[in-house]
Amino acid sequence: MTAGRPGPANIGTDTDSPAYHYRVIGRALEEIDAGGAQLSLDELASRMGMSPAHFQRVFSRWVGVSPKRYQQYLTLDLARRMLAERHTVLETALEAGLSGTGRLHDLFLRWEAMSPGDYARGGAGLTIFWGWFESPFGPALVMGTEKGICGIGFAAETGAEAAMADLLARWPRADFVEDPTRLAPWALAAFGADAADPVPLYLIGAPFQIKVWEALLRVPTGHVTTYTDIARAVGHPTAQRAVGTAVGRNPISFLIPCHRALRTTGALGGYHWGLPVKRAILAWEAARAGL
Repeated sequence: MTAGRPGPANIGTDTDSPAYHYRVIGRALEEIDAGGAQLSLDELASRMGMSPAHFQRVFSRWVGVSPKRYQQYLTLDLARRMLAERHTVLETALEAGLSGTGRLHDLFLRWEAMSPGDYARGGAGLTIFWGWFESPFGPALVMGTEKGICGIGFAAETGAEAAMADLLARWPRADFVEDPTRLAPWALAAFGADAADPVPLYLIGAPFQIKVWEALLRVPTGHVTTYTDIARAVGHPTAQRAVGTAVGRNPISFLIPCHRALRTTGALGGYHWGLPVKRAILAWEAARAGL
């Protein structure tokens, strides 16, 4: 197995580069997460070392909305409001044609799953390519086979080494090759660039896990669901704990939207890559959906 160095590579220093802007946004989100709606545009810009006008342009370009509006989406009661107003019961969503296993609304996806036998072999004989990319939620580790993306992890909260170790351990007998060039078109499409072709996913998991991940793919952007709804949707209405475990083991973060699964109380619950990342993703989606 060849993993290469774990740290995010190719992070530019040019102040006009996308990488620099993403780092600015990451710092701004940390400030917003800590200060909520109390920070003014001038205060945020000052902390970033930028003029208010320049900061607003950069922020709006990469997040899609103004800093002030994003602050409103990041408030702690966002999840509860979404659960009350945008709660999707999965069976209803599917029957109404709101989604299907081949389309994730704002991201056109196609996917297939590894056979149970291949999964049981721990990835033996499988070559998995990997690379680091910038995302709206910090450095993202993307992994994929020749068939499609099989893993996405975020390092903003966990750190690069932990994110790498986590995904490597999912398929301990696979061969890992650093090749960001091969993955770049899929990664860019996944994080918002226009895609001429569908983004392929390759689901590597146990049969029950894959059923849960299929259910997550049916949750429309800007909506949320609960572990109880997912359990019902996969035909095991009393298996909320097992569902929660399967949600937590989702290897393709963001594209398989485990961040849209909440507790029935509206609490965020856990998130494998850190609750600040989960809140940021929910807020980013809500803002872009105009909720």
